[in-house]
Amino acid sequence: MSSQQQMKDIMANNLKKHASKKGVFQSDIAKELDLPETTVSNWFKAKTYPRPDKIQMLADYFKINRSDLTEDKPSNIYEAPIHPVKVPILGKIACGLPICAEENFEGYRYEMPDILPRGEVYYLEAKGNSMEPTIPNGSFVLIRKQDDVENGEIAAVQVNGDTEATLKRVKKQGGVIMLMPDNPSYEPLIITASTPARIIGKAVRFTRDL
Repeated sequence: MSSQQQMKDIMANNLKKHASKKGVFQSDIAKELDLPETTVSNWFKAKTYPRPDKIQMLADYFKINRSDLTEDKPSNIYEAPIHPVKVPILGKIACGLPICAEENFEGYRYEMPDILPRGEVYYLEAKGNSMEPTIPNGSFVLIRKQDDVENGEIAAVQVNGDTEATLKRVKKQGGVIMLMPDNPSYEPLIITASTPARIIGKAVRFTRDL
């Protein structure tokens, strides 16, 4: 590996580490530093290396030293973050937007980072009682973004022309995928060309406000 690529990799790893510690997404960094999202995304993907003034800007933003971004420091010891992470709540899905676009969110819930799964996460409010008794109406279900789940797992699924997300148990039989409600008084939905649906995440757990 070229030393230049190695520098980009170190920078990308350090950016990911500090972003996760601070509980921010790439889009938050781009917005707060007034940078194009693609620029920030390319740093995170180790495609490009930030200019010195941008490294300083990032170091100031994370309240760390430049060397914390540019050098490969052993990560076997770290300060446990006690800052809650902002987890977005998915609302109506605006057409044509990626699922985790800000326009799709209708607020945030705050979580401690040590109890969150790895990867991109969001909340989906369970509306209606089709998944009762497993998931009560009105509870917030933590979803990890992924485009497939194992047979029998509960997933967030985009339906109705991709404009809304619903929670269903995914049953796979042969080449057929069925979306099963846990409440027996609701009908299962079979995914076909005429009733398309798309898995957008796996349900991890739910919380309820008392």
